Amino acid sequence: MDEATFDQAARDELRHLEDAFAAVDPDDVDVSVSDGVLRLELRDGTKIVINSHRAARQIWMAAVATAWHFDPADAGAWRASKSGEELRATLTRLVHEHVGVTIAL
Repeated sequence: MDEATFDQAARDELRHLEDAFAAVDPDDVDVSVSDGVLRLELRDGTKIVINSHRAARQIWMAAVATAWHFDPADAGAWRASKSGEELRATLTRLVHEHVGVTIAL
């Protein structure tokens, strides 16, 4: 995947994630975006940071002392290079485990 294609795919994914939180009460999940970095602060104090990493051609996510590096995969999915976990499913699980909110991603 060339740089321009990666940049567009990563931007689209981060925008999709941000948009999915639009209907969520900000008291449950506070969402902010700055310089292409999506930050989520959950009601219980958990922080989740998601950003694209152009050099590695990955989307990186950090939360709860864990980091994931997601590679572009089939049909627009992003899969963790080590575990095979999918970005949207992993984010949905984390938010639900910490604040009981189910996000439709």
